[in-house]
Amino acid sequence: MKIAVFSAKRYDREFLDAANVAEGHVLKYFDAPLDSESVGLAAGFDAVCIFVNDKADAEVLAALKQGGTGLVALRCTGFNNVDLKAAAQLGIKVVRVVTYSPYSVAEHAVALVLAINRKIHRAYNRTRDSNFALDGLMGFDLHGKKVAVVGTGKIGRVFAKIMLGFGCEVIGYDKYPSPEFEALGARYAEPGEIGKSADIVSLHCPLTPETHHIINAESLARAKRGALLVNTSRGGLVDTEAVIEALKSGQLGGLAIDVYEQEAGLFFRDLSNAIVTDDVLQRLISFPNVIVTGHQAFFTREAITTISETTLRSATQYAKGQALTDEITASN
Repeated sequence: MKIAVFSAKRYDREFLDAANVAEGHVLKYFDAPLDSESVGLAAGFDAVCIFVNDKADAEVLAALKQGGTGLVALRCTGFNNVDLKAAAQLGIKVVRVVTYSPYSVAEHAVALVLAINRKIHRAYNRTRDSNFALDGLMGFDLHGKKVAVVGTGKIGRVFAKIMLGFGCEVIGYDKYPSPEFEALGARYAEPGEIGKSADIVSLHCPLTPETHHIINAESLARAKRGALLVNTSRGGLVDTEAVIEALKSGQLGGLAIDVYEQEAGLFFRDLSNAIVTDDVLQRLISFPNVIVTGHQAFFTREAITTISETTLRSATQYAKGQALTDEITASN
């Protein structure tokens, strides 16, 4: 089967080619993201393989259908960039990678907690200039602190387990509570408890209309003063302007994010020789108590291997007319 791979980086090519040895598809790589301008590149391909910042809205999907594409394969878990209703109406199948490595994202979230709390980023920059002073680098013991996990799926549960290992009290929130979360020794929060008493809040829920800007001016005002916020899920969970105001007032003690609401066109690119015109992001990274990483939480060998193998296995199932194990529909 012919597959057009969009937003293809060097590592995508390496790992997809390795996984394709067992599947035998014809892969064509495009550096460009999938959108209304690039969709013509997919003409004549049976499937497209896309990533988090590619756009598969109704307009793009219609063009894909016209060009003969019947499958959209997301090499990620999130699917907020795909119009599933339009896909269903057009008869286009959509698959994703339901599970790759929950450890990769959870461990990165823990790394961000440690880094923002103990000011590792600031210490690193200081010592490179032979400044070994400790002023401004004080953090707090994680042991005994209350950590809130918003979204207690596989990634959230791995994160919770690690934080329990530090001796933290872990509380959670999820629309669909998990007995496995409680079996770890964590518990679900009482109404208002996360905002009132959590020292650290880590986001691990999907981006949906319901969770869009779940962190906003109102929720930040209810938060414990000086709390740390970590987001390794989706940028749209956080109202960045509201976070900036909370950082300026000291209401929010620190922010560590691997995702950003307006990251499309920025992340996964080397812009070191360019002028970044996103004023919100520039304001954000100017704070000494903010760490931004470029959507790398998923980026481990184990995760990329699983993502590549799962994506191409779904393509094989589609080519053979088999049931799609990882299909996602508007009703999911």
